[in-house]
Amino acid sequence: MVNLVAAQRPMLHGLMKMAGVKPYTVEIEPGTIMNFWVPLETIKKPKKGQKPEPPAKPSKPVVVLVHGFASEGIVTWQFQVGALSKKYSVYVPDLLFFGDSTTDKTDRSPTFQAKCLTAGLRKLGVERCTVVGFSYGGMVAFKIAELYPELVEAMVVSGSIIAMTDSISETTLQSLGFSSSSELLLPTSVKGLKALLSVAAHKKLWFPDRLHKDFLEVMFTNRKERGELLEALLVSNKEDTVPKFPQRIHLLWGENDQIFNLELAQNMKGQIGENASLQGIKKAGHLVHLERPCVFTIGV
Repeated sequence: MVNLVAAQRPMLHGLMKMAGVKPYTVEIEPGTIMNFWVPLETIKKPKKGQKPEPPAKPSKPVVVLVHGFASEGIVTWQFQVGALSKKYSVYVPDLLFFGDSTTDKTDRSPTFQAKCLTAGLRKLGVERCTVVGFSYGGMVAFKIAELYPELVEAMVVSGSIIAMTDSISETTLQSLGFSSSSELLLPTSVKGLKALLSVAAHKKLWFPDRLHKDFLEVMFTNRKERGELLEALLVSNKEDTVPKFPQRIHLLWGENDQIFNLELAQNMKGQIGENASLQGIKKAGHLVHLERPCVFTIGV
């Protein structure tokens, strides 16, 4: 039987190319590759018999869109790419163990993700950018901004936190009724996926069970490695410190976010200080970029 989610991929890929981006694989180091969706104008088709040229530097200000934990890059940002590419050179990476990105290294930390993503961007000719991070991607984005301030000019963060501390993890899971991050974010059944969607979205979403099943098969691969990514996220409360970010940081939040609520965003704004701003979006939950895409994109 045809997997409906997999069958839609060629159409989505075609739409992304119409929006101005195409996939490009970057070898970060031996054993580690990352897939990026990059601006079409930066990739020249090689002449017959010639080797491909390295990607050209972007011609417009750069926006990097970093996805969350439940799906890969262009699935997460499908409504933002076309709108943003009119003014910006848009880059959409697949983080390690999502999409076609993988590594044979054992490091699963957000720091390793940040280092690999940064190395990939530099190989693509990106020297300065605004990073937009959602959920897990927001934590990676914060780490990039901390480690590479010369690269990150500004940030937009949605439904995320600087670091997943023991206390935040415990409080969040308890309030949602889940025993672990893996139970929430790595569902193994249609029932589990429905439970995830019910807390991630403001409005109740209905899809036939077959579509849920097909989504599970396509989007929840590399389960062992992703479980390790979740384990590597946890930081002891004693070790948690808020870096001094030189960048402008805009927190763009669904006011009905149940996973990382608006109060967490308000507290984080206070911790970051004068460089941070906060905008709430009404009638939207954790998946604000999908539920209110136009309002979200304007906020970016």
